[in-house]
Amino acid sequence: MTDSNDKQADIERRKLDHLSFFKEGGVEAQSQTTWLEYVRPIHQALPELNLEEIDTGTRFAGREFKAPLFITGMTGGASEAAEINRTLARVAEDFGIGFGLGSQRAMLEHPELAATYQVRESAPKVFLAGNIGAAQILDPPLERIRDMLESVGADALCIHLNPAQELAQPEGDTEFKGVLEGIRILLEFLDVPVIVKEVGAGLSRETVRQLKHVGVRSIDISGCGGTSWVGVELKRHRIRPDAERLSFWDWGLPTAAALSDLEDSGMEILASGGLRTGMDAARAIMLGADLAGMASPMIQAYYAGGEAGCRAALQGILDSLRKVMLLTGCRSVSALKDAPHVILGPLREWREQRGGWNR
Repeated sequence: MTDSNDKQADIERRKLDHLSFFKEGGVEAQSQTTWLEYVRPIHQALPELNLEEIDTGTRFAGREFKAPLFITGMTGGASEAAEINRTLARVAEDFGIGFGLGSQRAMLEHPELAATYQVRESAPKVFLAGNIGAAQILDPPLERIRDMLESVGADALCIHLNPAQELAQPEGDTEFKGVLEGIRILLEFLDVPVIVKEVGAGLSRETVRQLKHVGVRSIDISGCGGTSWVGVELKRHRIRPDAERLSFWDWGLPTAAALSDLEDSGMEILASGGLRTGMDAARAIMLGADLAGMASPMIQAYYAGGEAGCRAALQGILDSLRKVMLLTGCRSVSALKDAPHVILGPLREWREQRGGWNR
């Protein structure tokens, strides 16, 4: 076996290792929650609406969606991932929502893995977001990234920032200087929208200001409180989680705190990170999100029930969202953003200490 084949096998093994955890329920934060539970919608007993009148349509990254939901990127680079991606993309298209691929680094380094990311035959019209890590935008020619996106028919590119996850990997990247300038250059080069995202540790106000300064307009905050990718890496490498390593398992900004940090930022915001229900989605939108993103629930639904399981899970989330909209008297997603609600507990304290966007 050549060195190239060895590296490809290592990549596929890593991707399969990641997926294996979601067959068993995922790797969740240990004690940290999203803090979305501290957002209490105000019940309206006279909504003066019929459920069938609720309009969940919205717009993000220049595209109309039938619902403010997004199946965020999780996998690719392994044969098992190919069928998962095709299934989830097909479901997303049927529901009129967006779908994101997992990191395409494997494809960038080994073009023969491209088939594990190609979903257009299954979902020709879905809003499809490609995905590459921040470290990977520093080395390859920009033309290779553009070609990578074109080969899968991507409508947008997600650039993921994951320094905490990288530091948890023995083989992870430790050089992050130059990423912001790389994002600026890539924004100017590409003809598709760019969405900058975290992977479970959240985007702070300070980070988003930096991104906005170089021209980023769309972000996925991917806050803490759901899947811990530090935890995933510790489990994958069978690293003994001593006190020092455990202190980083729940590292990051709770999802609701990250959203609060960005109130009045003027950014398009996809909120992911521990969202599991339609109620979570509604609360995130009340805090300013344009879309609510989920990955782990959909992967687990796939393993539990295949495509039918994914459809049932997504329909349940959408049905709950519509019920919250009715019970808060909101005919539209824009109305839900302005729905009366109360902020309690540590989220209230966070907002008081951090202040507004312009602080």
